[in-house]
Amino acid sequence: MEFSIARILTITPFMFFNTEVFASIQDSSLSLEKQIDSFFADFIVQPLASLMFWEIPFVGFPLIVAWLLFGALYFTVRMRFVNVRLFKHAIDLVRGKYETKNQVGEVSHFQALTTALSATVGLGNIAGVAIAIGTGGPGATFWIILVGFLGMSSKFTECTLGQMYRKVRKDGTIMGGAMHYLSEGLKEKNLAGLGGFLAGLFCLLCIGGSFGGGNAFQVVQSLDLIKTVIPTLAQYSWAYGLIMSTLVGVVIIGGIKSISRVASIIVPFMCGVYLIACIFILVSKFSLIPAAFALIFEQAFSPDAAFGGFLGVLIIGVKRAVFSNEAGIGSAAIAHSAAKVSNPVEEGSVALLEPFIDTIVVCTMTALVIIITGSYMDPSNAEFIANNQGGALTSAAMGSVIPWFPYILSIAVFLFAFSTMISWSYYGERCWVYLFGDKSSLIYKILFLIFCFLGSIITATNILDFSDLMILGMAFPNILGLFILSGKVSKLLIDYEKKI
Repeated sequence: MEFSIARILTITPFMFFNTEVFASIQDSSLSLEKQIDSFFADFIVQPLASLMFWEIPFVGFPLIVAWLLFGALYFTVRMRFVNVRLFKHAIDLVRGKYETKNQVGEVSHFQALTTALSATVGLGNIAGVAIAIGTGGPGATFWIILVGFLGMSSKFTECTLGQMYRKVRKDGTIMGGAMHYLSEGLKEKNLAGLGGFLAGLFCLLCIGGSFGGGNAFQVVQSLDLIKTVIPTLAQYSWAYGLIMSTLVGVVIIGGIKSISRVASIIVPFMCGVYLIACIFILVSKFSLIPAAFALIFEQAFSPDAAFGGFLGVLIIGVKRAVFSNEAGIGSAAIAHSAAKVSNPVEEGSVALLEPFIDTIVVCTMTALVIIITGSYMDPSNAEFIANNQGGALTSAAMGSVIPWFPYILSIAVFLFAFSTMISWSYYGERCWVYLFGDKSSLIYKILFLIFCFLGSIITATNILDFSDLMILGMAFPNILGLFILSGKVSKLLIDYEKKI
């Protein structure tokens, strides 16, 4: 049913007194939401999926998943297991042990870490892990942890390069990230044409990722969870999108310093609340933890595992791990390039903590809670799994042990989503400015807020697919550039270790 402006003006004074008229408007709104969702699936998600998720012949393995795994393993060996050797040093850096007054940058190590973590620790940990276990079984957890461990080296490499090739403007603002080391770094290798192409492709995919995984996905997953606590939102989902758009808009206008201040407060708080609840559940069911780990290892390599056996579970685990910690896709290098440092390796060392905190700690705890409570096998949660409503599944798992906790979790999830969105808005805005110039920044922010609203009316499955396509796709140009430039990082790392 269509409504003209005249008709809307005519019925407005009476709509609250005429339930039939109000119902017809609501039905029309729902129909419009379905049309938008259908268009999004048919003309955006499906064409991109057929292009980017090409499967390697005779193996059935998506090229992007193989690319990410190979890259993470290569950088771990190339940097001589930096993810283990510099772990303690990274903690010392975050604590401020090596800070000096003459360091150049806009934010501290801690603020850069929390800004990047606010983009990674979020619905990917709460909802993404639940989706992985719901569709792939407990075995997906093993691959999530393994990719997180290897991803620490990828994160180190890309964030070190982010510092090496950042640009400090006259007003003190920092321009850095994968697009800069791809273009400038490859130019030094006499590959200017390839570098420019990869930088441009990275920016386009990052902008898409900021609209999808860093924005609309956060809205739809947090909304799905909060609706289990506030059922009224199911009828007025657009209102949630409007509220979130307004709050995000207020923060992102202030740029990286405003985002960093907010993130440095929200991230430690929300992580603390969530982890305390997980620890409480795991302690109360401590005797079940060994069996849960045994199940994880058993099903990680089982040919009879859910969703296509061993290969299917591996693919799900890799996708959800990368979506959670973003190692290898180059996004975190944008935030870390703004940090105050004396040597680029410092920030690379700090950055390797992200996959550890995000994936090895937070994701593992979420997985254990879901497995131990058996919520992924509960028939009453089948609809959550079928519709990729991972946040609601995690809420159900925690609520089965702490009945009142879904209310607290709904607040934490709102903060998780909010902090992720403001950080990804910065990532996308830096890439937008790189392509179109500083004066176009406001256009990007308006588009970002539009996608924030759309996230409240597009289904979780379509948002999840679009987010995977954009965020995983960023790994194509980024890892290729990291391969070519890894020698410079390795040399700088050796020199740095001699100094410390």
